[in-house]
Amino acid sequence: MSANSPAAVVVLAAGGGTRMKSNSLPKVLHEVCGRSLVGHAVAAAEELTPRQLVVVVGHMREKVQEHLAAHYPAARAVVQTEQKGTGHAVRTALESLAADGVELDGTVIVTTGDAPLLTGATLSALAQAHTEQGNGVTVLTAVVPDPFGYGRILRDRADGAVAAIVEEKDASDEQRTIDEINSGVFAYDAKLLAEALSRVTTDNVQGEEYLTDTLEILRTAGHRVGAVVATDYRDILGINDRVQLAQARRLLNDRLLDQAMRAGVTVVDPATTWFDVQVSYEPDAVVLPGTQLKGTTHLGEGCEVGPNSTIKDTAIGAGAHVSNTTADRAEIGELASVGPYAYLRPGARLARRAKVGTYVEVKNSELGEGAKVPHLSYIGDATIGEGTNIGAASVTVNYDGVNKHRTVVGAHCRTGSDNMFIAPVTIGDGAYTAAGSVITGDVPAGALGVSRAQQRNIDGWVLRKRSGTDSARAAYVAQAREVAPAEGDKG
Repeated sequence: MSANSPAAVVVLAAGGGTRMKSNSLPKVLHEVCGRSLVGHAVAAAEELTPRQLVVVVGHMREKVQEHLAAHYPAARAVVQTEQKGTGHAVRTALESLAADGVELDGTVIVTTGDAPLLTGATLSALAQAHTEQGNGVTVLTAVVPDPFGYGRILRDRADGAVAAIVEEKDASDEQRTIDEINSGVFAYDAKLLAEALSRVTTDNVQGEEYLTDTLEILRTAGHRVGAVVATDYRDILGINDRVQLAQARRLLNDRLLDQAMRAGVTVVDPATTWFDVQVSYEPDAVVLPGTQLKGTTHLGEGCEVGPNSTIKDTAIGAGAHVSNTTADRAEIGELASVGPYAYLRPGARLARRAKVGTYVEVKNSELGEGAKVPHLSYIGDATIGEGTNIGAASVTVNYDGVNKHRTVVGAHCRTGSDNMFIAPVTIGDGAYTAAGSVITGDVPAGALGVSRAQQRNIDGWVLRKRSGTDSARAAYVAQAREVAPAEGDKG
């Protein structure tokens, strides 16, 4: 925390968000690119290292408080019991701090909990301009292509200060042509903010305390009202419904992909590729179409992911190839190969050059260096040693209906196709198991484990038991063909 850090950042996140049409989730907890709306606001605020970070909550406050406590414990949640306007929300935050003996001195940033594109850099520019210009309050504004519905910024022609903010419904035809709008984000001098809020009234149609009223109060008292124009107008876009939520997700995803590509990642088709904000990467990684990278996923140098893969909270090693795969909280080692059509569940850990092939599911299991599970298998709660090959259609039978048990297969083993490993069971180093075996006991190192019934054939069964079927007719013809040459030889 530096000497230039704001005294506080107050995030307004108490609104109901009725246009989201959600009965179970408050607006500010809807997600964009792996982070809640309020999470984006808090993350941007944290970049300023404020001395106090306050989030004002109201609608479904218990859920928002739980979310903040779990993911942003440094943020103080303050309850606005009744939503009586933005001015009331900020006053509630300041009163909560004062009740705990916190006296603010310096800059207070007020921002919103529903603007996921707003960056820490934009907030920092606002705070810096506020201090340098010596303003009582500084408004973050934006010049937008379509200002309809927004409050217009009226500037003093003499010095460029903000003379007023006029809402759409109150604006004249001439004022509606103004394309500079209010973002709802402000920087204040802490002392002046507290004083102005004490003078805000509810003398309006809504009967609420409007934060924007503080601008006129401070201006009338002789304090300058400044403005900073956001470099990218999209920074200030708020979310009111699910259409805008999808638009913001697209915009933020484009930013994330641009950053990745400029850092050396090849994204073959940005239109069908999605990154979460916490995804990290190294140069020369390649992401193929239809791929979603979620959570804290990391791409190692030169790895290739996709197409059509969903990867969450998974580390992918350098040079690995992951195709048509779903992975969740897994580890994929250097030069490993996964897919196509594989499923790595939590706890799947693949060492260097390990292979998980087509239609293979792995859960809570380790594959050693060079180990292979190429086809049609389920590996759960298992340890597979280095250089071992698991035959096709194999299953580690790990659950007895009450507890999970572990299968251990040693190094350089060769297990046959269609094996069932009834855990707990251990296969020693270098051992083999025969195809079709149900392995219920340990197999010593270097041994061959066989567990299957001896085959017997019952001649004529189909003709006797399935008479009149296609199978019976085919069998009859085949048998006649086998007999005919023998009868010819007798002649």
